[in-house]
Amino acid sequence: MSLPGEFTYRRTHQASRELLFDCMTRPEHLAHFWGPDGTTTPLDGITVELRPGGRFETAMVNVADGSQYTMHAVFLAVERPSKLVWREADVEGGMITTITFTDLEDGQTEVVTHQSNVPPGFASAEGRSGFETSLRRFDDYIVALTGS
Repeated sequence: MSLPGEFTYRRTHQASRELLFDCMTRPEHLAHFWGPDGTTTPLDGITVELRPGGRFETAMVNVADGSQYTMHAVFLAVERPSKLVWREADVEGGMITTITFTDLEDGQTEVVTHQSNVPPGFASAEGRSGFETSLRRFDDYIVALTGS
């Protein structure tokens, strides 16, 4: 059960956790799916310093009007291939995202994304819907990458 300001999303992929971890941490992958529908995230707008204390920044561009939304985060934990944790200090409350990658031992991996300290604007139905389209874009990218 999630608390107010906390959300958990579970997905299962036909892919190794190493591949999924790499897709979430390498700019050349992130550029294909990062952000909600109606946005792009150009490769040159992604910074990943993959270590605790390292920066994780993305510049998402609204396709309709060209406006940008930049995410500024700092990695709190990097445990390849099982766990990523980052904090967005400039988001009210310091939103924390934790992603775990669990090998289900049948060629599948469960990816659990847990967000805490989610501010009201991000927790709104519209905000959650946008985040869920990001997860769907990730799903679609993995299927295109693996063919399954």
